[in-house]
Amino acid sequence: MSSHLAIATITATLRRMLQASVQTDVEGSRVTTVRPSDVGNGTPDMGVNVFMYQAITNPALHNIDATPLRSRGNPVKRQAALDLYYMFSFYGNDNELIPQRMLGSIVRTLNDQRVISADMIRDTCADPTLSFLNSSTLAEQIQQINILPLDLNLEDLSKTWSVFFQTPYILSIAYKVLVVLVEGQEPAMRSLPVRDRRSGGFEPFLNQPKIEMVQAEAGVYSPILADSTILIKGQQLQGEVPDGKGGQAKHTQVRVCGVEVTPEEVTANQIKLSLSQLQAELRAGVQSLQVIHPIALAGGDYPQGRRGAESNAVPLVIRPRLLSVTVAGIEETDDDLLRVIVTVKVNLTVGKTQRVVLALNEDATQEVSAYLFAAPKTRKDASTLKITLEDVKPGDYLVRLLIDGAESQLEIDNQPGSPTQDRYIGPKISIKEVES
Repeated sequence: MSSHLAIATITATLRRMLQASVQTDVEGSRVTTVRPSDVGNGTPDMGVNVFMYQAITNPALHNIDATPLRSRGNPVKRQAALDLYYMFSFYGNDNELIPQRMLGSIVRTLNDQRVISADMIRDTCADPTLSFLNSSTLAEQIQQINILPLDLNLEDLSKTWSVFFQTPYILSIAYKVLVVLVEGQEPAMRSLPVRDRRSGGFEPFLNQPKIEMVQAEAGVYSPILADSTILIKGQQLQGEVPDGKGGQAKHTQVRVCGVEVTPEEVTANQIKLSLSQLQAELRAGVQSLQVIHPIALAGGDYPQGRRGAESNAVPLVIRPRLLSVTVAGIEETDDDLLRVIVTVKVNLTVGKTQRVVLALNEDATQEVSAYLFAAPKTRKDASTLKITLEDVKPGDYLVRLLIDGAESQLEIDNQPGSPTQDRYIGPKISIKEVES
């Protein structure tokens, strides 16, 4: 995603890319970005004019901000997804067929280069003649930016050129660039979690284990934490036990986060496993879990290639726990809002490629504010993160951390007779105005 400079960055990138092509194929030609009515008024004698005549909301992605954080990679701010429509006009000496030669050059170039890459965008932003694009972040957009030709018949072409009032037609062709994401300035919100839920075949391998459900030992609706004991339920989960007579045998292991461990208790329909023995390897977020039955010889060796049966892989959502949250570096911004640096310590190591979002909900009863802030990418794995909060209203806030979508828990006041009984009470931070 990018700031308001995204559209201008696309146009500038197209101009630089086409300029390198046409000046080689037609010596002396130039690429301009003026209105079609201005062609010939101060423009070179021959060249290609790139004009963006329309921007339309992309039908596939324009509502992506309606489901924030549904999956990894979704934005924490609202965004607009646009398709940009460009008219390429060619002018020059018709007797020498310069417009047609340049048309062929552009068609060939855009046929070979159907994607605007991140490197092309970075080169454009680094161009000293385009210093106004230095702060563009379009190169960080996740979605690919494609260039597609538009097949306009004579009627469509006539309607398009009729938009340019009293402008004579010149040889032209149209292209579409999609998709360009423009990120908003206001952060999205995330509601507090629901505390309670209430409601009024054929097997290809006979001995293959099958996982049907994974849950915390504390209950099906209890969160799974780094020190939780989990129950893996299914069929044929227990491997064969060695008979001590030198024959082949199988036993049961569980693969979590790429590490294979031996569970404490195993039956045919249930496995009990404590995650505390995987503390160093665990990561918050959605992890893969499998039950495997390695084949072993009587001596306990596992020859290479004798992997035995493996179950289906199921997702295991491991939720982080906030160990501490501190506030520092409070500065005033416009409109009586604050800029704050929050330091968060987590019980699990956060991978450098993981997506981290800090969620704030004001602990108030009227005019409640809520914010989402993305943590910057780190160069190495860490358990302590620093996140800058921009334009936050002073107040007391409940804090949650989302790592690849896995959300930390809030504390609940279970003290009978307490003023805040049965309400969320922490973790909490207090953001106060700077004293003058």
